[in-house]
Amino acid sequence: MEASERLVRSTRELLWERGYLGTSPKAIQQRAGAGQGSMYHHFRGKSDLARTAIDQTARELRAEAARQLDAPGTAIERITAYLRRERDALRGCPIGRLTQDPDILADPLLHQPVGETFEWLRERLAAVLTEGRDLGELDPSLDPAATAAALLAVLQGGYVLARAAADPAAFDQAVEGALALLDRARHH
Repeated sequence: MEASERLVRSTRELLWERGYLGTSPKAIQQRAGAGQGSMYHHFRGKSDLARTAIDQTARELRAEAARQLDAPGTAIERITAYLRRERDALRGCPIGRLTQDPDILADPLLHQPVGETFEWLRERLAAVLTEGRDLGELDPSLDPAATAAALLAVLQGGYVLARAAADPAAFDQAVEGALALLDRARHH
């Protein structure tokens, strides 16, 4: 693996574990097994490296979500697969965690891909819900945009509850509650 790839992977892990402030160039270099010269050869500095790492994390998150949301099946089946997919609830969402980092929020370069990722996910969920509503699977009165926002809030809140309780079952309970509500939106 190239030094630049190791540096990005190390930064991604450290941002998730420690946040931006706790991710020092020295810690990145040590974890990557790369020297300072290598880091500054490939990246302009910590901010540039962090942006590259966040972009890569965001791309992976979108690709993973698309695997379930773009799969064959009804809208509810696809959303269920997405909400129930394998996650490490106690580690939290690698993008969601960044929204709690004041240094990320204060820097437009770092904040932009975070906001764009959530906007993409909300729009993608809303599109699946709209499709389900238009095909008669979901109640015609369902508001896809509001429902998508609620599902996204359940996911992020589920991570928070799981971390607070030190128990992934809290995440699962939030997801199952959301799915039960979504089931009530089926058009009968």
